[in-house]
Amino acid sequence: MAALRAGLLGVGMMGRHHARVLREIEGVDLVAIADPGGDPHGVAGDLPVLPHIEALIDAGIDVAVVAVPTRFHEDAALKLAAAGVHTLVEKPIAETVEAGRRMVEAFASAGLVGAVGHIERFNPALQQLRRRLEAGDLGNVYQIATRRQGPFPARIADVGVAKDLASHDVDLTAWVAQSEYVNVFAQTTFKSGREYEDMIAITGRLASGVIVNHLVNWLSPMKERVTIVTGEKGAFVADTATGDLTFYANGTIPLEWESVSSFRGVSEGDVTRFAFAKREPLRVEHEAFRDAVLGLPSDVVTMEQGLRTLAVVEAALASARTSHARAL
Repeated sequence: MAALRAGLLGVGMMGRHHARVLREIEGVDLVAIADPGGDPHGVAGDLPVLPHIEALIDAGIDVAVVAVPTRFHEDAALKLAAAGVHTLVEKPIAETVEAGRRMVEAFASAGLVGAVGHIERFNPALQQLRRRLEAGDLGNVYQIATRRQGPFPARIADVGVAKDLASHDVDLTAWVAQSEYVNVFAQTTFKSGREYEDMIAITGRLASGVIVNHLVNWLSPMKERVTIVTGEKGAFVADTATGDLTFYANGTIPLEWESVSSFRGVSEGDVTRFAFAKREPLRVEHEAFRDAVLGLPSDVVTMEQGLRTLAVVEAALASARTSHARAL
């Protein structure tokens, strides 16, 4: 079977990595690159840098990756859908839920694969975590808490920290728990002089009853990417920056010191750090997209799922503006 002809729109900070991976995976040939801003990172190689999406489509591509700023996602995706091109759009799916809905409808009506680049689903620590939760290693799940913080990235200019970063946590939480959000409450701050929020704290609940908490900001000198899942048998801690997964077990040996035992509620048990293969998440994501286009079993993040994530994030932002919880 001939390799899929791939086009890439956008070769900025994220697009340069897409270019590298598209050249590495089997069954895909990167044949065209477009970016009206040129090639700042020198990733085009022998390919000319085309000026716009129309030129990319004219190159005769089967699949495309859209890695331009969020406000341009809808226009590019709708043109690609009209041209019959399967498309992976970087997260968030779009600037608004309405725009995302139009994208979902366009790809569904055309019978094309429309996917969103929620890369954290392909992080080895989170994939291991989900498998262990499905196997019952934690028993009943009580809470999922995430922390995602670090310095402000100058490359982000058109959205706030909620859509750029918190969308990761919303998507991975619903995916790991296999349960959708039913309500959220949030608070935001604006400390860096931009029109968009640079810190958000979200609390909410999933349909399964699991409580969720997300702390996300661009105001910390300390970079952190942590997901903690607490349940009846202990707690899993996934560090997605390193791909590590650790399990803190509830102890089974009763404490003889009664007052300490009643204070702690649960006793401390063994700590296990798991060893497993750690493949690059972006490569696994691209393989999933390729397989979905070929009609093979795939864990690709669909546009419908990406739209649901955006709806949760927008509900959180609306909650922050009104100081009231929002149902979903």
